[in-house]
Amino acid sequence: MSLSTASSSRADVRIRDLDIVLGGTPILSGMNLDIEPGEFIVLLGPSGCGKSTLLHSIAGLIEAHDGRIDIGGRDVTWADPKDRGIGMVFQSYALYPTMTVEKNMSFGLRIAGTDRAEIDRRVQQAARMLQLGELLQRKPSQLSGGQRQRVAIGRALVRDAGVYLFDEPLSNLDAKLRGELRRELKSLHQTLGATMIYVTHDQVEAMTLATRVVVMRKGLIQQIGTPAEVYQRPANLFVAGFLGSPGMNFVRGGLALREGRPVFTGAGLQIDLGHQDFAEAPADGREVVLGVRPEHLLLHRPDGALPGPGLLPAGRARVTMVEPLGAQTTVWLETLAPQPARIGVQVAADSEPEVGTELALLAEASRLSVFDAASELRL
Repeated sequence: MSLSTASSSRADVRIRDLDIVLGGTPILSGMNLDIEPGEFIVLLGPSGCGKSTLLHSIAGLIEAHDGRIDIGGRDVTWADPKDRGIGMVFQSYALYPTMTVEKNMSFGLRIAGTDRAEIDRRVQQAARMLQLGELLQRKPSQLSGGQRQRVAIGRALVRDAGVYLFDEPLSNLDAKLRGELRRELKSLHQTLGATMIYVTHDQVEAMTLATRVVVMRKGLIQQIGTPAEVYQRPANLFVAGFLGSPGMNFVRGGLALREGRPVFTGAGLQIDLGHQDFAEAPADGREVVLGVRPEHLLLHRPDGALPGPGLLPAGRARVTMVEPLGAQTTVWLETLAPQPARIGVQVAADSEPEVGTELALLAEASRLSVFDAASELRL
């Protein structure tokens, strides 16, 4: 089968009640996950959350303690890695230093006894896709880090696998190269239509690459959704705080019902939440955490009229620091209260207020998140 028609071989992945135990310590417990054919799934979370363990268990590099893994409708829970129909790209490239690029890319096919003409055709096609055509006779020591990672990706692609697995493949590269290869991977997925599962702790990679993001923490899935869903409607405080730079603002307070409308009060802020889409009816006196991202706040003169619809008065705050970030600036403020909250607001680079200025805070009504203070779940 040619790489150009690899989309016809793309496979689904079904994980049921998967338990992984390493050295007597449970790493994953009762994991369930469905990945559809052709999806680009990103497993996202901090170090030690179990994302790489999950990827390696799908690859067959870590043995399951219990549960089941299906790839393409076939139970591969106990199958060897070579029999799972996967291609894998590692963080460390894992290239043979004495072999040329061509030999590295074709190694697995040669071991499997693939016809020489078929090997050449697959290697040449993968090399064209990854801009490696002029490098096929070089050895890894003669390549840059970005070129080595392209070779590692090419070695996986020539397998014409049903699923491609990526274990933090860009983490060893500098920022510029990461950006370039990230775009190439996205283009590659669009071209092949293959099923891809990608592990990272970098939220930028997750947001730009994924069709769906799986956010993990301590071996448990916290939320599954499109990048927009997990960013705009985080399921809990962890997801809300993990995504975004600068991070979401959190203000502790309580709900009060005034003429039947819920109002948030806390740390000098007061916001009418009557238009909030609550999953359950808000209760008077409930302790909550209000979440709002810096780009969903607006700074305004305290005596000025509201600049437009959909904006809610939130209170006043005093500028404590201005942090220029090129095209945008983050303004840090403290609310006017005995126990103030620290608030970050993103503004245009040409509208920086002076430190010490007192300003009104306006919040986009449709962009607020409210979490229960005890359970930390979205309300």
